[in-house]
Amino acid sequence: MTLQVKDIAYVRSGDKGDVCSVGLVARGPQEYAQLLASVTPADVKGLYGDWVQGEVECHPMDNIGAMMVIMRHALGGGATRTLRLDQTGKSLGHALLRLPVRDPS
Repeated sequence: MTLQVKDIAYVRSGDKGDVCSVGLVARGPQEYAQLLASVTPADVKGLYGDWVQGEVECHPMDNIGAMMVIMRHALGGGATRTLRLDQTGKSLGHALLRLPVRDPS
């Protein structure tokens, strides 16, 4: 059985204009190592494909065992401009929970 990020982390997300920010908080130190190995800019871009038009940044936050993922040009222009049915940061953040978990070694 393959673990997914949902099995090792909690998510909180938001949006401002066309930028989506997602916080992933690991359930513990071992899970934090797995999170760092499993969520990279390439992984995020691969998951969303053309939905994320800009850069993806993954910022580790070692002091609290969390990661901040920033996706630029990811919301189709923003909530008031996009034609997407579900364009908010919340939906994009929860989709990150589907990424498979990698072994950090």
